[in-house]
Amino acid sequence: MNYERAKEILTEHKQAHLLDYYDELDGDARKLLLSDIEKLDFSVLKNIGRTSASKYGEIRPIPAVTLNDVALKKDGYEKEGLKLLKSRKVAAVLLAGGQGTRLGFDKPKGMFDVGVTESRSIFSLLIDNAISVAKRAGVYFPLFIMTSTKNNADTVNFFKQNAYFGYPEEEIHFFIQNTEPACSFDGKIFLDEKYKISQSPNGNGGWYSSLKSSGLDRILKENKIEWINVFGVDNVLQKICDPAFIGATALSGCNCASKVVKKTCAEEKVGVLCEEDGKPSIIEYYEMPKSLLELRGSDGELAYRYGVILNYLFSVEKLNDITHCELPYHLAEKAIPHIAYGKKVNPGKPNGYKFETLVVDMVRLMDSCLAYEVEREKEFAPVKNKEGVDSAFTARELLRKNGYVI
Repeated sequence: MNYERAKEILTEHKQAHLLDYYDELDGDARKLLLSDIEKLDFSVLKNIGRTSASKYGEIRPIPAVTLNDVALKKDGYEKEGLKLLKSRKVAAVLLAGGQGTRLGFDKPKGMFDVGVTESRSIFSLLIDNAISVAKRAGVYFPLFIMTSTKNNADTVNFFKQNAYFGYPEEEIHFFIQNTEPACSFDGKIFLDEKYKISQSPNGNGGWYSSLKSSGLDRILKENKIEWINVFGVDNVLQKICDPAFIGATALSGCNCASKVVKKTCAEEKVGVLCEEDGKPSIIEYYEMPKSLLELRGSDGELAYRYGVILNYLFSVEKLNDITHCELPYHLAEKAIPHIAYGKKVNPGKPNGYKFETLVVDMVRLMDSCLAYEVEREKEFAPVKNKEGVDSAFTARELLRKNGYVI
């Protein structure tokens, strides 16, 4: 793309300010800016002004495979899951594009050390878990790690420096999450530098489209992968490619599954897995009507009792069927550093939008979803906050309870 064409396109979309500093740039910087402009997706800006209030259809509690069910059928579930793992029909995707900013840690969150007497990064704990499953199956499964433009180099180097934590290097595949432009509240796209458009990751719902954009879907095709276990980096007790979870999902006939925990109270800040108009749906706690949040069944328990923990299993066949479906964008109000009047500005409060898709929106498109209950104290130890609830302190306590030496 040349300058004239870039100016024409930007003028059409009322974004000509992105060329304000073009004359100050050298040849290489101009190329970088023009390349960014050529890749811009202006369509996301149409989401500005749309109401963020969600309107739901008929909502009902979703039946689940409970802890009692799992206990009774675990042998059968594990047998089926191990069979699929042994035949290399399962892969995993670790969503690791975030930084540890909220933890006071300016590096990839997975590098955060939760150890006390010895070094134990979140990445090392998760990979140890994957290795334990691989040993049971007698074969390693492909592990894809989604990074961001900001943390990719640090993440890849960290794995190399630690010899991939004992996981076979050839089975680990890094890919960078796709991005969308960040803009002001009135829709003006920001410059991160005079030669660079401000971009941000497109949310955890972009994991499959990003994997495909990277070309790594060839590995899925070559190995005829049938299931992908998607999980977040936050949870240090996350069980990856859990054979029982895989087996229960495959035997259920559902296109996807979600691990869930029983909520501690109606107000707990977790998304709720339920049914909406007969299809699976995950409704965030702040969007769920209070009357439904507090509703109780005949057994006295919360009717909407199951909270998701960002551990999903997706059918690859169904994922490919829905690739033409666009996920809705969610507008996240953020404090976005940018160039203004020729200088870098670091705002102290939200000044614009980042456009994000969410993996929870993929679940509805899958048509069917198995709710699979797990024990909170054995599988849910998120590290989100610097202190208090869901902090490194609470995660360490749970790790110790589960026999980890930290």
